Amino acid sequence: MSPTPLSRTPWGLLLAASAILMVTMGVRQTSGLLIEPLNSATGLGIAQISFSLAIGQFVWGAVQPLFGAMADQRGPLPVLVGGGVLLAVGLVVATLAPTMWGLNVSFGLLMAAGAGAGSFSVLIGATAWRIPAQKRSMAAGLINAGGSLGQFLFAPLVQLLLSAFGWVKALYALAAIVLLSLPLAWPLRRRAPRHLDAADGEALRPQLQRALRDRSYWCLHVGFFTCGLHIAFLVTHLPNEVALCGLSPTVSSVSIALIGLFNIAGSLIVGALGERFRMKWLLFWMYLSRVVFIALYLVSPPTPTTFYVFAAALGFTWLATVPPTAGLVGKLFGPRHMGTLFGLTLLSHQVGGFFGAWLGGIALEYGGDYTWMWYGDMALAAVAALMNLPIREAPVSRPLATN
Repeated sequence: MSPTPLSRTPWGLLLAASAILMVTMGVRQTSGLLIEPLNSATGLGIAQISFSLAIGQFVWGAVQPLFGAMADQRGPLPVLVGGGVLLAVGLVVATLAPTMWGLNVSFGLLMAAGAGAGSFSVLIGATAWRIPAQKRSMAAGLINAGGSLGQFLFAPLVQLLLSAFGWVKALYALAAIVLLSLPLAWPLRRRAPRHLDAADGEALRPQLQRALRDRSYWCLHVGFFTCGLHIAFLVTHLPNEVALCGLSPTVSSVSIALIGLFNIAGSLIVGALGERFRMKWLLFWMYLSRVVFIALYLVSPPTPTTFYVFAAALGFTWLATVPPTAGLVGKLFGPRHMGTLFGLTLLSHQVGGFFGAWLGGIALEYGGDYTWMWYGDMALAAVAALMNLPIREAPVSRPLATN
């Protein structure tokens, strides 16, 4: 008998996936706190360190469709365990070779690839086929909330470790946490049946070809590109923005934690709303709200309260774009190859992330502040909002369909 989605929500699987994302995103999304300690210790310059982190943004996205496809074909367990080991190794290598090329390899390649193996495409793909279609947005929201919880918990933890022990021991501690989390992958060991697909077993290549010809799929890519640019810019350069305002590093860690805290609520609420409302409209309003939030931030006085309110407001939509985007990919093409197809949208997300992290460093080093980056963020957010309006929320028909 063919396996079908479970009639009951598999809460244990969702919580395991959420916990894995909590660790990988917690480590990854707090890397901006390391820029100043690394710069002080190595003298490499903020632009160079930002470039290493920018490489990591791109690599994290580039491996998503590859690891997603591998998990679709061979099962999530080896991907998740291998990724965890790779992430831990990258953290250690950063302490052994704090040079330009060492950081490019550790932060830019090893850590990013390891975190990518334990991220959205693999985790959402590993659970989507066990969940009825109408519940997938909610499930993606729950998994996504784990990543936000990681950011909330790891930001003060990393700041505490940096203050108490220095950046080298802080990275060793993070590597130990990653290795201790590897058993969480065991409940997700089963892979999706090869024939399970909304189109009765369509192979990856023809489905991928259909996706790449579909306008709605490309609209999702454009929106996610902008989302990635926003997130990478802020998570990498918010500590320096705070420093430019003459405020304490504590304001940075609290702000990053608040982004994660409020995105827990945002992810869960938007995931639930995806069951009731058209997901393209949820994406439209979230991207448009970022234009408003950034504009209000720019005209507000540079106080801790301003940063905390800005972090909370922006945090609500931070990665809450993931549930409706993943939900739309599943709705358009079915769950069988979701790890691959959603992984490709994450690649676009991280191409934006590369530019957000890198251009932010260039703006600071050559312009002295981030003014033009903020205005660019607002313009791109408006474009992303508009690009979601043409999306068609219906399964994409196979070319040989009779109707």
